[in-house]
Amino acid sequence: MNKRELVERIVDETDYPLTVVAEVVDAFIEETTSAVIAGDKVTLSGFGTFYRQARAQRTARNIWTGDAVTVRARDIPAFRAGKPFRDAVTRRRKRPSGGSGSRKS
Repeated sequence: MNKRELVERIVDETDYPLTVVAEVVDAFIEETTSAVIAGDKVTLSGFGTFYRQARAQRTARNIWTGDAVTVRARDIPAFRAGKPFRDAVTRRRKRPSGGSGSRKS
């Protein structure tokens, strides 16, 4: 699903005008981006947290030449899914009763 499809689904679900929903989605993206750039976390309860994560300097290999290359330290955007969202996606289910799956002879 891309941004346009998301906006259209929200319009169908809420009956708000397309232009209003598009503005709200754009504002959410802009505000979340600004907050993460500033080093703040954006937490949506039940969904997850957007944050900035530091990556240390490391040594990598050039896949064509095999030479060692230094990759500088940098910050990257990150997202950590909240438990309700994670559970919904993974559809955690209890195992059927009867043990851990090992067979007894």
